[in-house]
Formats: sequence, C-alpha cells, structure tokens
Amino acid sequence: MNTSTTLPRSSAKGQQTKAAIVDAALALATQLGLEGLSIGALADIMHMSKSGVFAHFGSREELQISVVREYHHRFEQEVFYPALRAERGLPRLRHLFDNWVRRTSVEIDSGCIYISGAVEFDDRPGPVRDALAGSVDVWMQALRRAVAQARDQGHLRANVDAAQLAFEIHGLILALHYEARFLHSEQALSRARLGFDRLMQSHQTRTSP
Repeated sequence: MNTSTTLPRSSAKGQQTKAAIVDAALALATQLGLEGLSIGALADIMHMSKSGVFAHFGSREELQISVVREYHHRFEQEVFYPALRAERGLPRLRHLFDNWVRRTSVEIDSGCIYISGAVEFDDRPGPVRDALAGSVDVWMQALRRAVAQARDQGHLRANVDAAQLAFEIHGLILALHYEARFLHSEQALSRARLGFDRLMQSHQTRTSP
C-alpha cells in the first residue's frame, strides 16, 4: 500500500468532516449559545456517532473554542478585509461600520456569538472565555487603529481619542443588536447609522472626504 497517497487523502477527509461539524456547531450556537452546544446534538445533526464527533475535538470545550475561531474568521472576511479596499482614513472607517451594521442586521434573526458569549462567559474564567475575549480584542484593536488612521490622515480632528471613539462606535452596534433583536425596533438600523454619522460629524475636519 502506498501510504504517501492514502494518508493525505485521509487527512483531507478528516479536515473536511471537522469543518462540516464546526459549521453545524456554529449554526447551532447562534441559536442556542455556546453553552447550548453538545456532542450529542451535533452527532444527530451530522448523522455521526458521539465518539466520531468527539474524536475530532476531544472535549466540548475544544468544540466551543473551534466555533469561536470560525466565527471570528467569518467576521474578518465579511467586515474587516473588505474595508481594507477603501481609502485609508474616514472612508475605510465608514466601510468598517457599514459592513459591521450589515452583518449585525443579518444576525438579528440568529444571534451574535460575541454578544451571547459575553453574557455566558463574562464571569467564567477559562479557555473559552479567553478565546472569546481575545477575538473581540483583536477586532477592537483594528477598529481603534482605523479611527487613529482617520485622525492621522487629517479626516478627524487631531485631538480625537481613538479608544474613546471606538468605544462609542461599539456602543452603537450593541444598542442596535439589543433594540432590533430584543425590542424588535424597526428604527434600530436607521438610528445606528444616524448615530454614526453624527459621531463622525462631531469629530470631522473641514477637509474630510
């Protein structure tokens, strides 16, 4: 038997199966939260044995962490990377926010792992909380960097506190999610966009694009 060819094929199939499990787990977690994940439920969805699912992760905790990583990857692909094609400065910051709002509007019917995960794990130290907090921190650093670049490009006033403005932008997203998902407010999306525009207007320079 030529193991040089059979092993890579086996490995590739295993990776495909694991990716499919993570995809199913992410869909389940957006509805039930990370704590709603179970090896048994995923085994039923995937038409696999519990031991078959368990073999790909080793523990429920590792499964949860894999879901967090996959969610973060998709978030970057939909929100962060497309915005990099925009001009550095205020145009890029606007694109970041627009992409974020667009993704949040889709999640109104499902759920945001970052938000639900924060509720589930805010007071529960451990690897899952670390993975969640680390992912959010990476994103917030990117947002603060985008604000700082807009300031350094002269699009925002020189005295703008990048961390403070990023905090306020994040607050708009949290309010949007709360009002749209929990209160079913039909004006939530427009109010979030209006709030962002007002924030930018209060900090823009006359040379802003």
